[in-house]
Amino acid sequence: MFGIGMPELIVIAVIALLVVGPKKLPDLAKTLGKGLSEFRKATDEVTDNLKQTLKAEEVKEEVDGIKDSLLHANNNGQEAHDQSSPPSENKETPPPGSAPKT
Repeated sequence: MFGIGMPELIVIAVIALLVVGPKKLPDLAKTLGKGLSEFRKATDEVTDNLKQTLKAEEVKEEVDGIKDSLLHANNNGQEAHDQSSPPSENKETPPPGSAPKT
């Protein structure tokens, strides 16, 4: 548990019996048990909230990554399309070796 063995537990129980008394010891143990169970519930809730928060952040980062990759792919496709078609200025000039229009 907390690195406490059986001999240590017996010593703690004897000291508690002497300090508290035999009549109040069961009530003390009951109260201590309830306190520990409430502490466990509280820590479990905090742990669950942290896990949900981290999971939400991971999903957001994943969505942002997908969005960036789609935007990057779209931009690359647009640049490739722009480079493959000549500008409109070049369409008006005659090809080399042909007579100019008058």
